[in-house]
Amino acid sequence: MYSQEHKEFLKKRKKRKILITLTQLLILILLIIIWELLAKYEIINTFISSSPSKIINTIMDLYKTNNLFKHIWITIYETILSFGLGTILGIIIAVILWWNNFLYKVLDPYLTVINSLPKVALGPIIIIYFGANINSIIIMALLISVIITIITVYNGFTETDINKINLLKSFKATKWQILKMAILPSSYSTIISSLKINISMSLIGVIMGEFLVSKEGIGYLIMYGSQVFNLNLVISGIIILMIVSILMYKIVSYIEKILIKKD
Repeated sequence: MYSQEHKEFLKKRKKRKILITLTQLLILILLIIIWELLAKYEIINTFISSSPSKIINTIMDLYKTNNLFKHIWITIYETILSFGLGTILGIIIAVILWWNNFLYKVLDPYLTVINSLPKVALGPIIIIYFGANINSIIIMALLISVIITIITVYNGFTETDINKINLLKSFKATKWQILKMAILPSSYSTIISSLKINISMSLIGVIMGEFLVSKEGIGYLIMYGSQVFNLNLVISGIIILMIVSILMYKIVSYIEKILIKKD
């Protein structure tokens, strides 16, 4: 049972969280109202800044033509596919690099260079190799998410308590046993936390890929809107993308909480 003081503390913390959330919503609503008023009284040029009402009309038009959920689903599908492949490949490669320190030392500078390289610069090469299709989009997303996952998970492996490893070695444990009994359990929270990073990186990679080759998806809507100077469509695409990214991040965060509780 919680003490009365602890109950009061939890109650205050809950109130504070509610107050923060309400304040955030009020700020957002206020900004939308100001934006709409500035557009209505022609204080800003709606051709280049659009307005909330025009964005709502654009989204409704997409819905009425059955294009809204089609484009959203394409982007979500590509992101989930990239996220799954990136997470699995990243963890497997991180294990291999931990297993073979010589290989890690050899590949470390290459991982650093690839991680720092703007992946969009590789777009033309990716398109030539894999074609102007979903394959190029997935590869683009993997180039971003896999490297981040490898680095994050590997760093988690290296932060394992050395005393645990030495204790297992004193009992003549094999490398596989050390990995299974010390490295992976100690890095569990790091691996789970990397999911939140990976979902964001996967979404970024997918949008970059859609900018280059896609004829469907949220990235395509944004790119097409910019090509025909339809800023309403561009900003609508950005807002849809923001909503999708927030929802996907929240879902992964919820999964993270469940997995950590089960640990």
